[in-house]
Amino acid sequence: MRRAATVGLGVVLQGVRRNAVRSNNLIRKKPRLAEIGTNSASDSRDSYLAVQCTDLKKPLEIQQLPSVALKPTEVRVDVQCCGVNFADILICQGLYQQRPQLPFTPGMEFTGSVIEVGTNVTGVSKGDRVIGVSSLGAMAEQCIVNHKMLWPIDEKISYEVATVLPVSYGTAILALKHRAKTQPGETLLVTAAAGAAGLAAVDVASHILDAKVIAAAGTDKKCELAVQRGAVAAINYTTQSLKEEVKKLTGNKGVDVVFDAVGGDVFKEAFSSLSWEGRIVVVGFAGGNIPTVPANQLLLKNVAAMGVYWGKYQDVDYPVFSRSIMSVIQFCKEGRIRPRVGAVFKMQQVNEAFQHVLQRKSIGKVIITMN
Repeated sequence: MRRAATVGLGVVLQGVRRNAVRSNNLIRKKPRLAEIGTNSASDSRDSYLAVQCTDLKKPLEIQQLPSVALKPTEVRVDVQCCGVNFADILICQGLYQQRPQLPFTPGMEFTGSVIEVGTNVTGVSKGDRVIGVSSLGAMAEQCIVNHKMLWPIDEKISYEVATVLPVSYGTAILALKHRAKTQPGETLLVTAAAGAAGLAAVDVASHILDAKVIAAAGTDKKCELAVQRGAVAAINYTTQSLKEEVKKLTGNKGVDVVFDAVGGDVFKEAFSSLSWEGRIVVVGFAGGNIPTVPANQLLLKNVAAMGVYWGKYQDVDYPVFSRSIMSVIQFCKEGRIRPRVGAVFKMQQVNEAFQHVLQRKSIGKVIITMN
C-alpha cells in the first residue's frame, strides 16, 4: 500500500503527515480492490492520496482525501502515471487561463486501470487499461472522469509511454495536421524541439506526415536528440541566429510551417523565417514572453498565424479532440512513433518534478508515478 506523506521542497507539514499515516494504517488492513471483484459503490477505497495546491505561493502537498460516489456517467480510475505539463505549473501559480478554486489537485492527463464505473457507463469496464484526460485531478491515486474522457490501451503500450501521448502528441497531431495542414515534403521548424511537445512534433512530422524537420533547441545535447528522433538538421538558438541558420538550411526560401512553444524573441525569428504562404502555429509560451504578430508581415508574405489550445477542443469540437488521441494511440501501437519518457518522479517528489520542468532540465516528457 502506498505510504502517505506531505512534501514541499524541504517543507514538511507534520500534522498532515500524522493524519495521513493514521489513515493509511487503517487502509492497509482493507483488501485491495482488485481482490474484491464487485462493481458497487462500496468497491472503492474510502480515501486516497492526492497532490494538493493549497496556496499559490507555497509548495504542493500530499494529502489524504475522501473518495466520493460516482455520477451515472463517471468512471473511477486507479491512476498509475500522470504527465507533468507546463500548464500544470502555471495553474498552480495562478498564471493559466483556468483558475480553479483552492484547494485543488492538478494534473490533466493520466494512465491507469478502471476500478469502478457509473450506472450509465457501457464503453469501459472494470480492469480496462486506459488513457484519461481531465482538466484537473490527475495527480492522485484515484481520478474520476466522464467516460468520454477515457481511451483504451492494450498491453503493448506501457503506462509510462502511454502517459506521453495525450497532451504532447495530441497537440502535435492536431496542430500540424488539423490546423497547419502540413503536407508531405514540406519543411517544418520546431522550437523547443527537445521538450515534450517539441519532440512529439518532430516525431509526428518526420514519421507520420513525411515532412522535413529543422529542430531548434537551447543546447547542443537537445539538438542532437532531436536529430536522433527524426529532424534533418538542428539549430542551437542560444549560440546561433535562428533566422540566419534557417536561411542557410533552406537556400533563403524559409520554412513552410513553424511549430512554436517558446514565444518571445524565438517566435519573432521563427515568424520571420516563414516562406511565402507559410503557417506558424502557436502552442505555448515556455519562454515566458507573449509576442505580438506584425500584421503587415502577414500581408506582405501571405503568411498565417494560428493558435492551438488543444484542451479546449474537448468542449468545442469533441470529435476532433478524440481523434487526436485515438490516432496517436494507434500510431504508437503500430510502432510508427517513439514517445520519449524524459524523467520519472514519485508522487512525493511532485515539487522536484515541477522544478525539473521550470529549470528546463527536461528532455521529453516528465512523468509522476503513483506507486
